[in-house]
Amino acid sequence: MTELINKKAEVYAKKFSSTEDKLLLEIAEYTTNHPQAQMLSGHVQGKILETISCLLHPRKILEIGTFTGYSALCLAKGLQEDGVLHTVELREEDAKTARDFFSKSLYNNKIVLHVANASELIPTLNEEWDIVFIDADKVGYIEYYELTLPSIKQNGLIIADNVLFHGEVLQETIKGKNAKAIHEFNIHVANDKRVEQVMLTVRDGLLLIRKL
Repeated sequence: MTELINKKAEVYAKKFSSTEDKLLLEIAEYTTNHPQAQMLSGHVQGKILETISCLLHPRKILEIGTFTGYSALCLAKGLQEDGVLHTVELREEDAKTARDFFSKSLYNNKIVLHVANASELIPTLNEEWDIVFIDADKVGYIEYYELTLPSIKQNGLIIADNVLFHGEVLQETIKGKNAKAIHEFNIHVANDKRVEQVMLTVRDGLLLIRKL
């Protein structure tokens, strides 16, 4: 595994990024005890998601992979007054944690949490999305991308997390099903003439994909 984040640079970036609100800080602290704590978006990435949402001022957001609710609350901050964020989580325990945190938020009435298999749920939602955030099982990324892209508005955005996958995609020989799946996803998007994209080397990699 390659060390992607310079620790001093990360501390510096946090120092000069706007602070987390109290609820996000509470979620971050709670999640440190989670077995998959590294899955949390965290301070700087959360601020990126929040900033993108506030700039686009979306009406409909879809998040695939709720985890403990941090990223959903970041994205919800830019929603229009009548906007809605749908978030999908497969694990009931994580969904319950997220639901508890959502209930403390000003955006609780704008968030719809689905406990479901995303590939089965997405075709039933029948919505037009401004933003889709993909942060779930890596082998499903291409499927989630293809399921959602037709329902993205023109100039809408898909944001895919973990596109550097702990640096494993940088190896000369990529091993492991998740790293291979992410590399295949990155190639898939790069070859798609329906979109333009830019990869950000923040945290574990974010791919911003704009529908043409």
